[in-house]
Amino acid sequence: MPMLSRRSAIREMGGIALAGALPLVLGGAPAMARGTRLPPRLRLGDTVGLIAPAGFSDDAAALDAIRHTITGMGLVPKMGRHVLERHGYLAGTDQQRADDIHAMFADEEVRGIFAIRGGWGCARLLPLLDWDLIRSNPKLLIGYSDITALHLAFARRAGFPTIHAPNASGRWLKTSWESLWRLAFTGETPLLGAGDAGVSTGDLPVTTIRPGLASGRLLGGNLTVLTTLMGTPWLPDFDGAILFLEDVAEAEYRVDRMLSQLALSGVLRRLSGVVFGQCTRCSSGVGDYIGFTLPQLFGQYFAPLGIPAFSGANIGHLSNQLSLPFGAQVEMDATAGTIRLLEPVVR
Repeated sequence: MPMLSRRSAIREMGGIALAGALPLVLGGAPAMARGTRLPPRLRLGDTVGLIAPAGFSDDAAALDAIRHTITGMGLVPKMGRHVLERHGYLAGTDQQRADDIHAMFADEEVRGIFAIRGGWGCARLLPLLDWDLIRSNPKLLIGYSDITALHLAFARRAGFPTIHAPNASGRWLKTSWESLWRLAFTGETPLLGAGDAGVSTGDLPVTTIRPGLASGRLLGGNLTVLTTLMGTPWLPDFDGAILFLEDVAEAEYRVDRMLSQLALSGVLRRLSGVVFGQCTRCSSGVGDYIGFTLPQLFGQYFAPLGIPAFSGANIGHLSNQLSLPFGAQVEMDATAGTIRLLEPVVR
């Protein structure tokens, strides 16, 4: 993913008048085994940590807007010590950013953790993290894009689920908020992407690549970040997993290259199912382009696997994306274009 696509200034906040409009409550390990310590569910009035594990944001006004967003969720924001630091294009040195993560997991007052933004830099932190500290203090980590590196490493090393969802600087619109509420606050097992039966994907068309049902551990995230970690000790076990992918500002040939890497590494043939969300602004930009389209690439790589697969899910760099239970057991329906959580991600 090009640096500029994840290094832009924090976007204008909006669409979150949540404090008076909360939804009603509705009824290295390969999976969350019996006895796994789940993170605690979020409650109104809880303190949540805000960290900047990747790109910098030195705009104090933007951070005030983020505080307003978190307060509107009914939560109390607690900023990491180094969120306004800058080290090149990073929010402080690697050690400073790792220290903020450690501080939030060690702080008994902090019940969950939001990443402020993506960018690049989370992968640089993985060797510095105190995994014993993190494992001993399960808390929901919430974010997406470059935060994929942390989600994947947590799935490998921490042993508890996280949530792939908008960063704290995002526009928390209806679908994003309702899916987070049902996952993190009420501890439900919702059907995601099902219109009236669950949390809707909106008007995005779903394309079935290969029909059928599949179940497994939900893993994946940003395609570029995932392939960056190939060959490292930070990837979880993909045997029997449901792989979900998204990306932004990548030309078709680069998507081809990254999917080829997943295929050649053996990851794709170990899966139970595949969901490709949105590849936002993924075009070569050539007016007379005659190469493969993204749907053609999805057919070439996913259809021969003989497993359920669909594209077009409301996942990725777009407004109102779904919040997803990263590392949890789910069932996907490639015909309906849905993902159903099979077990709560909080206690």
